[in-house]
Amino acid sequence: MPRRAHLIAGILAPLCLVIFFLSTVLTELFGSPAAVAQLKALIVAPGLWIMIPAMAAAGGSGMFLGHSRKGRIVDAKRKRMPFIAANGLLVLVPCALVLNRWATAGTFDGGFYAVQIIELVAGATNLVLMGLNVRDGLRMAGRLRAAPASPGKAS
Repeated sequence: MPRRAHLIAGILAPLCLVIFFLSTVLTELFGSPAAVAQLKALIVAPGLWIMIPAMAAAGGSGMFLGHSRKGRIVDAKRKRMPFIAANGLLVLVPCALVLNRWATAGTFDGGFYAVQIIELVAGATNLVLMGLNVRDGLRMAGRLRAAPASPGKAS
């Protein structure tokens, strides 16, 4: 059961981030201010209510599954997780809440777009880190082989 929970949460958390990121970029580029405001509201609720538990479940189940494992890959995943969590809770969530408030009020000024850029950079950072954790998890499970050494490197 912990493996299945980890799999579901490990898919759902980055999927939420991808959906938030792409919908934000597309709505900002092609949508009206009302569409941006509606999107920001949907990201806060139900979006954060789905993403935050999924991230917590992925991290918690990963710690449970890897508590007795050792090695470079496990260490790398353990080092990334606190940064992913801190970035999510200290940057992404506050940005989402502020952007929702400002969009609802129709405040689309320089401050809005500065926070929007911070949110997109933090989101992209978490996506990369989560992607690395997925890759390493697949390697640990034997579902993905390590990349072969490039010909230019000495063995």
